[in-house]
Amino acid sequence: MVRLVTVFVYLVCVATLAAQTTEPPAQPPSPSASAASVIPNPPEDKRIYGVLPNNRMTENSYPFQKISAKEKFTIALKDSVDIPVYPTAALFAALYQIEDSNPSFGEGMKGYATRFATAYGDQAIGNIMTEGLYPAMFHLDPRYFRLGEGGTMHRALYAVSQIFVTKTDSGHRTFNLEEWGGNATAVAISNLYYPDTRDAKDNLEKLMIQCATDAFSNVLKEFWPDVKRKLRKHKDRNITPPAITSTGGH
Repeated sequence: MVRLVTVFVYLVCVATLAAQTTEPPAQPPSPSASAASVIPNPPEDKRIYGVLPNNRMTENSYPFQKISAKEKFTIALKDSVDIPVYPTAALFAALYQIEDSNPSFGEGMKGYATRFATAYGDQAIGNIMTEGLYPAMFHLDPRYFRLGEGGTMHRALYAVSQIFVTKTDSGHRTFNLEEWGGNATAVAISNLYYPDTRDAKDNLEKLMIQCATDAFSNVLKEFWPDVKRKLRKHKDRNITPPAITSTGGH
């Protein structure tokens, strides 16, 4: 339960940060622009805060264009092998070690290594299920469609709500089966390598941690472009213009 509370605390902290840094969003393309002149999925930063993977964000203001099953699995694979996945697994492993979660793993480096491997397995299997397999099987879209407009609270609630709502390949909104079904499947698979936490309570806690982590990720995706613009403006203001020296004679 400590882990679940920790994830929600992270979510609240990020929402607070967003409230302090949000700026008016960039204007979306004009409705009169032809579809051929609009890029449905513009290149985005592949790193949130320069660190976290950002392979599945797109803008809600651009015309919807479905992605193929291959593209869905590509997103899942990128999120599963991206460098930040490993320090994240290391942090979770350290937390599990402190809590002595799954005591049969043991202590010391051997216990930590086992917890690291299982923590990484949780992330990789979860990504494959929620971003690849379930979206491909049920014709769902694994991307996060950034709202980018409106008040801070409205956008934060929108970001969190997207763990319950997703789009189909035809662009219609539906229940987010990939989030809950995919993560539930990943949790069920994790029972194979978590010998001490296989009861219903443990599985429910793991499912809620996975979904809360995804909600936290959505909030980061929603507000990162605003944070980036604010940081860039702050940097530009701090650039000292070159001194102008006089070359005229007396």
